[in-house]
Amino acid sequence: MEIRKIMIAGGGNLGSQVAWQCAVKGFNVVVYDAFEQGIERSKAYHLQFAQLFMDEKGMTEKMKENTFQRIRYTTNLEEAVHDIDLVNESIPENVKIKKSFYMELSKYAPKKTIFTTNSSATLPSDYALYTDRPEKFLALHFANGIWDANIGEVMGHKDTAPQIFERVIKFAKEIGMVPIPIYKEQNGYIINSLLIPILKASVDLLKNNVSDIESIDKTWMICTDTEAGPLGIIDLIGMKTVYNIYKFIGEQNNDQKAIDRAEYLKENYIDLGKMGVSSGEGFYKYPNPAFRDPSFLS
Repeated sequence: MEIRKIMIAGGGNLGSQVAWQCAVKGFNVVVYDAFEQGIERSKAYHLQFAQLFMDEKGMTEKMKENTFQRIRYTTNLEEAVHDIDLVNESIPENVKIKKSFYMELSKYAPKKTIFTTNSSATLPSDYALYTDRPEKFLALHFANGIWDANIGEVMGHKDTAPQIFERVIKFAKEIGMVPIPIYKEQNGYIINSLLIPILKASVDLLKNNVSDIESIDKTWMICTDTEAGPLGIIDLIGMKTVYNIYKFIGEQNNDQKAIDRAEYLKENYIDLGKMGVSSGEGFYKYPNPAFRDPSFLS
């Protein structure tokens, strides 16, 4: 089962990372976004990633040129999925939008195409019946900063064909990921099952005026010997993504505290254009956040 042609749905930060990583590893990639603004955003991300790879990862000018030649962009879904072997979806964490997307995708995708979701908050079984190929549908989930946190969590649902599961495991290896097989559906996979409670605690500490941004992150960074604290991690993931996760958790579980947490992020950051790294400001200002300063932990 050959996989050489990849479609990435969603031109946001993480979708653009996945597209770039696939192209770097020699795959032909189509970036699809429903909006021209999303396409332009993805192109801008790819210019940033190219500079990062040249500065830090040994990418030559020729390698950069070849990588860009493997990527094309479109707002036309039928054109995007033509002759595609595998789709990875990174559209907004909104169940209604995702269901509609998979119904539309099923109209145009070749029968050979494997559908994968990169959803952080929902399960493959939430969408499988909205596709025309539940046996070829599963999650392939990435962590933000995928060339450094290079895991690919592979999670099927009860109708995912075993050979498709194994082929996606192999594909994750082919694009430089360490495959993490997950044998039972789990909200949050492994990484978010571990991470989300920490992010939740950090937002609550801030929202309830227990402490300030820098003190919360300093505590975590000193005690765990890590390069970023939980609020800095939220900036990296993206404020809107974390908002959508907590909003979804709140609505699904009738959890008012989760809804309040989401609203706090919306009112104090998202509504002010503070989306995290992608917008240049979230809890910190970028590209030189305070927690990167050598004196931050002193």
